[in-house]
Amino acid sequence: MRDQRLVDRQHLQLLCIFHFVVAGLAVLGMAFLFLHYMMFSTFFMNPQFWQNGQHGHQAPPFNPQDFFKVFIWFYIFMGFCLLLAAVGNVISGLFLRKQKNRVFSIVIAALDCLQVPFGTVLGVFTIVVLLRPSVIELYENSDS
Repeated sequence: MRDQRLVDRQHLQLLCIFHFVVAGLAVLGMAFLFLHYMMFSTFFMNPQFWQNGQHGHQAPPFNPQDFFKVFIWFYIFMGFCLLLAAVGNVISGLFLRKQKNRVFSIVIAALDCLQVPFGTVLGVFTIVVLLRPSVIELYENSDS
């Protein structure tokens, strides 16, 4: 039984580290999203680029500025999702380190499964570890 507790603690420590790594990847994703926004805003909001006959192409059948205004909602939605993923994984990592709030970490792991490929792997392994009877017992003993 002592060996299993040691293995469980090691697995929880690894999961803690990987939750921080996935949170860092979410922050990196937000940086990429901001860079993408800056490039697209420069491209779509430049009326000289879209004038007829310049740059060897015809004017588009839509107003590029209007298209970009709709696309802004994509940036807001994705930025919000990445922010929630980053914050949720940091909090879950802290909870895993302290062996508290196991259900919260399971919920975050389930949401991580939507972040292919790294979040999926982390989510599955987190759920597998947190549903072990020995880990449940470890969490119950740390609450008292």
